[in-house]
Amino acid sequence: MKEVATAISDEARAKYNECKKFGSTEQYQGLTFWSPNINIFRDPRWGRGHETYGEDPLLTGKMGVAFIKGLQGEGKYRKLDATIKHYAVHSGPESERHSFDAIVSDADLYETYLSAFKYCIDNADPSAVMGAYNRVNGEACCASKRLLGDILYGELGFKGYVVSDCGAIRDIHAGHHITDSEPESVALALNNGCQLNCGDAYLSLHEAYEMDLITEETITEAVTKLFEARFRLGMFDDDCEYDNIPFEIVECDEHTALNRKMAQESIVLLKNNGILPLDRKKYKTIAVIGPNSD
Repeated sequence: MKEVATAISDEARAKYNECKKFGSTEQYQGLTFWSPNINIFRDPRWGRGHETYGEDPLLTGKMGVAFIKGLQGEGKYRKLDATIKHYAVHSGPESERHSFDAIVSDADLYETYLSAFKYCIDNADPSAVMGAYNRVNGEACCASKRLLGDILYGELGFKGYVVSDCGAIRDIHAGHHITDSEPESVALALNNGCQLNCGDAYLSLHEAYEMDLITEETITEAVTKLFEARFRLGMFDDDCEYDNIPFEIVECDEHTALNRKMAQESIVLLKNNGILPLDRKKYKTIAVIGPNSD
């Protein structure tokens, strides 16, 4: 996992370096990566279980640590910013993720859903945490005083920044109906520790400030934390050790071989007790089931 993540971060830096030559570091050309997904896959209604490392919090934590270290590197600067997601208790039907309230006991919250986050924070120092779309016990994940302030920054000792999932701040009023307006939503999120918004909701921060919902000091603290992240990436220095990674490393022979090795070693074969190949004389009909059967 660490080798694969190292190859990914090498190629990411190579693309970033190439884009800088043309004066462009737009979305998908930068250094903040929203990975790994360390959600625990316990709810089969959630449609993105294939992205995760499974049901086991300890295994998930160990896989996540290796991936984070490969993405971020271990030099003077950070090669990339790794983002552990989706915090927290990302469960429920995929179609209801913008309004779903995950009700969970404290025992299950800590032992199951927060365990891998704690393990990654303790052992890999990830740059960022992404908040989930859903609520947990009534509070929106991207604006929860308990989940962000009390637990993430307090109990877990997280030192980085929090970014919302895309559109999750809008969900606070439009999906969860916790607030009545966008300025109220952005104030609730930023006041409770979500410094960065994927989406355009934080364009309402000035309006929230004018409504006395948020202070200039709170906005300044968030901006400072985000600029610190950019300094850690070496974006303002001339001696970053990753600035000379050439574009030729993208899809190079070494990385292609690693890709093949990873695929080969991660394939799971089921034992064939003689049912395959199917005997066309024995089986007259085959049932194809599931949402993709058509």
